[in-house]
Amino acid sequence: MTHSPSRITKAVIPAAGLGTRFLPATKATPKEMLPVVDKPAIQYVVEEAVAAGLSDVLMVTGRNKRPLEDHFDRNYELEQALTLKGDTERLAKVQESSDLATMHYVRQGDPRGLGHAVLCAAPHVGQEPFAVLLGDDLIDPRDPLLARMVEIQEREGGSVIALMEVDPAQIHLYGCAAVEPTADADVFKVHDLVEKPEPADAPSNYAIIGRYVLDPAVFEILRRTEPGRGGEIQLTDALQQLSADEKVGGPVHGVIFKGRRYDTGDRGDYLRAIVRLACEREDLGPDFRTWLRGYVSEEM
Repeated sequence: MTHSPSRITKAVIPAAGLGTRFLPATKATPKEMLPVVDKPAIQYVVEEAVAAGLSDVLMVTGRNKRPLEDHFDRNYELEQALTLKGDTERLAKVQESSDLATMHYVRQGDPRGLGHAVLCAAPHVGQEPFAVLLGDDLIDPRDPLLARMVEIQEREGGSVIALMEVDPAQIHLYGCAAVEPTADADVFKVHDLVEKPEPADAPSNYAIIGRYVLDPAVFEILRRTEPGRGGEIQLTDALQQLSADEKVGGPVHGVIFKGRRYDTGDRGDYLRAIVRLACEREDLGPDFRTWLRGYVSEEM
């Protein structure tokens, strides 16, 4: 197909959720600020966007999310204290988050679902294709999923979603895609989407995970989308319409992800993510792995 590419520079990160699965830790602290080793989870997501070439980041926030803005802002008092101590290593870490990208913020107001959160980004995004990154999914930087999705969108146009093969018995936990192969082994054409189907009704075992590169036509569809499952405006419903009619906003493709993904939205997976990432750190890994082997052997 003939497609005039538009360079993608904008990323949208929905961050208005209440984080109820992590109460009471999230009573006064946004779930996105919970640490994964020594960085808040949200910083990994912003770093991923930047690594894929997206320098303009909009966070869709809600009440009690001010710490998100503070984290990506300058903290002059702390920087001055570290400077006076000559602690250049920690100073660099503090400044890193404020220098990552151009950050913007908008409040969602009523928590009306992921589709509504994406729609809140419309005035900022305008008529450009853009990426959406969900903060509960951390993608290992050694497995550059988003960069591949951007590449496919710039080549094919339309929208691109991230897909992961899951146990068919677990597909009811995800949005699910009906797909057909393309010339690229890791890219499928998507012709239907179903939100959290029962296993018997699922068109495949390819689950949608929290990365999207979207055509701006999605905004007009979201404006007309009625609340769906859970009484919320579902992004999957809008994507289903895009996949059914390419004339609206181009095709929908799926990039199959087989790399390392850490789910920080579940308490057990959050703990496993911390252990995995800590084990792989050069500064923490050797001692931590030694302790962990000893602890596990004692518990067996």
